[in-house]
Amino acid sequence: MRFVFDHDYHLHSQISLCSMDAGQTNERLLQYAKDNRLRTICLTNHYWDSAVKIDEHPFYTPQNYERLAQALPLPKDKDVRFLFGCEGEMRLDGVLGIPESRFDDFAWMIVPLTHLGWVGFTISEEDAQTAEGRAKTWVWRLDTLLKKDLPFHKIGLGHLANTAIYRRDRKEYLKTLRAIPESEMGRLFSIAAKKGCGVELNSYDMRFSDEEADDVLRMFRIAKECGCKFYLGSDIHHPEVFAEVPEIFDRAIRLLDLKESDKLIIP
Repeated sequence: MRFVFDHDYHLHSQISLCSMDAGQTNERLLQYAKDNRLRTICLTNHYWDSAVKIDEHPFYTPQNYERLAQALPLPKDKDVRFLFGCEGEMRLDGVLGIPESRFDDFAWMIVPLTHLGWVGFTISEEDAQTAEGRAKTWVWRLDTLLKKDLPFHKIGLGHLANTAIYRRDRKEYLKTLRAIPESEMGRLFSIAAKKGCGVELNSYDMRFSDEEADDVLRMFRIAKECGCKFYLGSDIHHPEVFAEVPEIFDRAIRLLDLKESDKLIIP
């Protein structure tokens, strides 16, 4: 059976500093789910816990647990399971902004691999300058994350092919994706499959032209061959974008020939 668009495990509300949109409420997220007959959605606002030491950071420092908890309680609906999660971050030294003491507070935790715009925080200045350096950092981030003692059954590998890996030039962005060795992707995705974490199909990663498809989808095809499970994450920050999501996901599912057996389901 074909993979069904029945969930969205990556959603932001007005609480995320990257949204701050008065229309991006919990109720609006629930309505999006109902409009598309989704069975499960997850609120995943950006997060760095106050208990994890960090130099003052304009984006992450304010987004602590206390801020995220302002979204609770989440609205309830008989047809939609609405889960409380987060999108964390991993620093250049491998420190994760989600402490073990908070693991049980979230039903789902996303760790992005491509937030490489924070030079000096998620990537070194030297590696940020070249496609090879950014590709090396992508590999290092996934490798480091998979070596941690985490509840991998509720860990999502967020926007693996996102333009956040390099936003300034589309050709350089694609060059960065091509620079990631297939051997390393195969090694790491095989580990990820055994750990049981999810591989995200992010709606922004999937906004590519037909000519770019092979460059963007290469890692996902390898992940599928390695036995990884996939989940859908729109990563939407503003309500006017919701209408675009179903078609984007339908195309990605078709191009990757995903089946229901390829789907990750949050327990």
